[in-house]
Amino acid sequence: MAKESMKARQRKREKLVAHYAEKRAQLKADGDYEGLQKLPRNASPVRLRNRCKITGRPRGYIRQFGICRNMFRQMASDGKIPGVTKSSW
Repeated sequence: MAKESMKARQRKREKLVAHYAEKRAQLKADGDYEGLQKLPRNASPVRLRNRCKITGRPRGYIRQFGICRNMFRQMASDGKIPGVTKSSW
């Protein structure tokens, strides 16, 4: 499990990115790079990190499901992910 402070920081960044998205697009289209530099650092979408929706783990993230590999394996074994079965031959 990720620390609650890390999850909260990520949520704060997501809000900032959403808030400044339109303004960033407009500044970029105009080529106003000085204006872009004046925006908060966390308003840049590059600073976001993919995190597991359940645990908040930043590593081993499976984009298609939005969860980390550990949770994916556990949920797949429990049959909680439709269409996913453990392979056997």
